[in-house]
Amino acid sequence: MWKYVKPYFKYAVLAALLMVGEVLNDLIQPTLMSTIVDDGVLGINNNNVGDIHIIITVGLLMIVCTILGGTSGSLNNATAQYFTQNMGNDIRKDCFKNIMHFSFAQVDDFKTGSLITRITNDITQVQLYASVFCRSVIRNGFLMFGSMYCVFRLNHSFGLVMIGAFPFILGTLLICLYKANPLFSRLQEQLDQINNIMLEDITGIRIIKACVKEIYEKLHFRKANEELVHTQLSVLIIFALMTPIMNAIMYIVVIIVLLIGNVQVSAGGTTPGAIMATITYTTQLLHAILMVVRIFQNVSRGIVSWNRLNEILQVQPQLQDGNKKVSDNGGSIEFQNVSFVYPGSQNRVLKNINLKIEPGETIAIMGSTGCGKSTLVNLITRFYDVSSGSVLVDGVNVKDYKQENLRDKIAFVLQKSELFTDTIKGNIGWGNPNASEEDIINAAKIAQADEFIEHMSHQYDTILQGGTGVSGGQRQRLAIARAIVKNAEIMIFDDSTSALDLKTEAKLYQALPKNNTKIIIAQRIATVKHASRIIVLDEGTIVGQGTHEALMKDCSIYQDIYYSQRKVGEENE
Repeated sequence: MWKYVKPYFKYAVLAALLMVGEVLNDLIQPTLMSTIVDDGVLGINNNNVGDIHIIITVGLLMIVCTILGGTSGSLNNATAQYFTQNMGNDIRKDCFKNIMHFSFAQVDDFKTGSLITRITNDITQVQLYASVFCRSVIRNGFLMFGSMYCVFRLNHSFGLVMIGAFPFILGTLLICLYKANPLFSRLQEQLDQINNIMLEDITGIRIIKACVKEIYEKLHFRKANEELVHTQLSVLIIFALMTPIMNAIMYIVVIIVLLIGNVQVSAGGTTPGAIMATITYTTQLLHAILMVVRIFQNVSRGIVSWNRLNEILQVQPQLQDGNKKVSDNGGSIEFQNVSFVYPGSQNRVLKNINLKIEPGETIAIMGSTGCGKSTLVNLITRFYDVSSGSVLVDGVNVKDYKQENLRDKIAFVLQKSELFTDTIKGNIGWGNPNASEEDIINAAKIAQADEFIEHMSHQYDTILQGGTGVSGGQRQRLAIARAIVKNAEIMIFDDSTSALDLKTEAKLYQALPKNNTKIIIAQRIATVKHASRIIVLDEGTIVGQGTHEALMKDCSIYQDIYYSQRKVGEENE
């Protein structure tokens, strides 16, 4: 953690010094009060005659010390917050930067809900952890040992009583921490689970409502939430039980001090003011010990949270950059004996794929659900790396390219069209920050999106809140426009026109730029019929390739797809 503490370490030191000033005020106040009682009120050292001058002078000194202590405490709070907030901000930025470089497999391993918990709740816990050292550790450490030192100065017998209580206090503290410590990791894991459930349910709210599964999901969330509450209550009960035990020990100390003090006052060995000061110091000591419990609680949670954050910070991206730059011209793609297995699985999704796509060629990929169509194109952009074999773009293995340069060369329209909270213009221009307004409008026209954009309230300046406010087909056309405006040499459409009617889809593909290499994944024969070549996949292998006419003669799987769709079309008629 030193990497994140170091830039702000001087503020941490300053906060600690300011806290010492606040604690010194707390420690000096009982002694000053003892002087007022013994000399100002009772006049023990002046033939039992009080002295108003001492009361006023020492009282004013107490007020000044209180003001100085309060000022030190306020400045300590501000300085500690500056230190912890900046440190937390740096950790959050580095975590997010690392997450942005994670492969899809690494995101799947961590799970989205867990990543959200880590860069929100876990960072908050680490900030509390750091703040504890700037404030609570300094304050309560000084207060505990300072109180004991001051009591020893007032009366050795009182000091020995306080020391005698320490083993009982320490034993109670250690037992509670032993019981509570394992629960902190469980708390963070349960928070991960709740965030995962919330993320899934909010994302899939339409499906939940369509399937009338609201009650099921409520029960699912309630169960996870009740487990979290149960764990939190277990922690709170442990520390709740500890508080009265600590109070009992310290009240016993107070009673013993009063008994000893009663004897010593009668014998002239101490003064009422000294007894009052001792009781005040005992109370401060009790408060400090109770705060130490909270400190250990915060420290324990902070360490757990830091370890979880450190997992993100220390993980190396699975996909390492090469050092070659992509060429400006080309667009050829080649699969050489490619096989692929998803991490954690034993089943090969792709098996010995050999395929060459020439620059400017339009390739369509068809096959049954789960045959590996999307996986195949994900290997081109290195969303995943091949398990064996190699994928070449312009004759160079994609692993040898810098990922950023490789993906700049490719425009990818995913099955699920993602839009952002931005204007329509901003969403389309996302693919090319240098695109002019004319480029954006032209891309929208090619994608057949201009017609519905023109009818919206503010046209291209209409704001989409999280991509809502448009239909599925409109979302797809906006996503396609975003890919077009990128002006990439390779364009990949992963079943990205499934929500469009055949007429709109045909106009879109006809309007696409002619010189780009295009890969179209689709389920409908009508979509792929006019491609240069159609690749048919079945169970991860290529079982046919050629034009529509050639496949109708030679590929039984393609024939089955064609006739099944034709039959459905006839029935619909």
